[in-house]
Amino acid sequence: MAPGDRLVYTYIFVMLAAGIAVAGAPLIIARLIAPWRRPGTVSVQPYECGIQPRDFAWDSRYGIAYYLYALIFLAFEVDVLYLFPAVAAFDAGAGAPVLMLLGLFLAILSLALVYAWKKGSFEWTAPEFAMTAPPRQDAP
Repeated sequence: MAPGDRLVYTYIFVMLAAGIAVAGAPLIIARLIAPWRRPGTVSVQPYECGIQPRDFAWDSRYGIAYYLYALIFLAFEVDVLYLFPAVAAFDAGAGAPVLMLLGLFLAILSLALVYAWKKGSFEWTAPEFAMTAPPRQDAP
């Protein structure tokens, strides 16, 4: 090991320790100065918005529209990640072939978006099981 290598590893170790300290210090400080309280029945419920939950979290049903939106979002999010290397290659001087491939890729993405739109994936319908607030106790 060369004498300069030890200095490089020292810098790496110091930066790693500093990163861990900067990331961990707020967590430790918050744990030390935050008021401690025993969780009660209200604070351990899944929703603390003032409405009593009507079922257990695992027994409730969600509309399929949530899953469709999530899948479409993930598909387009991953596709956008593929645009970054193409833009970097175009910036490096690859020229017209990369621009044509980029246009083809965006055209395929647009076709997928049009297909999802035509299938009605973006139409939001209110579910039949919409949660309503329970009647107020002080109401007559």
